[in-house]
Amino acid sequence: MPALELEAQDQRLLAIFSADAALESLSDGHRFLEGPAWHPYEQHLRFSDILGNCTWQWSAAAGLSLYRANSHMANGNTYDREGRLLSCHHASSRVTRMDGGAMTVLAAEYGGRELNSPNDIVVKSDGSVYFTDPPYGREAKVGIPRAVQLEHNGVYRWDAAAGALRLLTSALNRPNGLCFSADETRLYVNDSPEYTIYVFDVAADGGLENQRLFAETGGDGPGVPDGMKLDCQGNLYCCAQGGVQVFSPAGEYLGRLRTPMQVTNLCFGGTDLRSLFLTGISTLYRARTLIAGLPLF
Repeated sequence: MPALELEAQDQRLLAIFSADAALESLSDGHRFLEGPAWHPYEQHLRFSDILGNCTWQWSAAAGLSLYRANSHMANGNTYDREGRLLSCHHASSRVTRMDGGAMTVLAAEYGGRELNSPNDIVVKSDGSVYFTDPPYGREAKVGIPRAVQLEHNGVYRWDAAAGALRLLTSALNRPNGLCFSADETRLYVNDSPEYTIYVFDVAADGGLENQRLFAETGGDGPGVPDGMKLDCQGNLYCCAQGGVQVFSPAGEYLGRLRTPMQVTNLCFGGTDLRSLFLTGISTLYRARTLIAGLPLF
């Protein structure tokens, strides 16, 4: 296994990744991977192959298996507090929840018009669902070409109690990855074509306010700001140019983990939440970290 290729702008990066750690390839030969999500108590990883139109499951004990065929080109995935899988779908422009073998559509329209193509998704402790909705799934590269119906690219909140969908902001060009702070008082959202990461305060009613710039991604190599996660010390990991870029809680650039191919998303897993799973375009990777990620619940 190749050793991690680290570019440390700040020595704090070396407290996150061990210099003698390796980048392990767990599965390859896929078409366009996305949406890794670690199940906290079943101890497995599920991840999407958008162009393969399926969702895979991997565990250390059982290896790779097909979780779902005909996934409607699922992209981002996460779990709610009941351990149910929530997914964003490019082909159907929907957000869904799986409960056993039954699928429930949580969101499909806003103002009587189809959503663009829900992309990435997180769940707050009160059960509300936040997701981004750029138009990538309506374009040929990772979707089915078709006209958009909405005039904006939004960030939304689905209220679990009321079953209602609320547009939180349409101020970003193409919002993509998002994640909460540990105390859920802040939501981080990146804007892919602008190479920026913003942070919002989460209001008492679940809305977003006080948008401000958190960081900008840069450097050579393929990729744009995409999937994001925080670790338990508040460091932010963002798939971006050249690999995974890491920022301190204050938005200071610490450096990056370079990867052999463009990476689209990431999540922490394993029994200690110190396995960082990365979806490359065609390969699922794993790297061990010295700091644990934030648990889903």
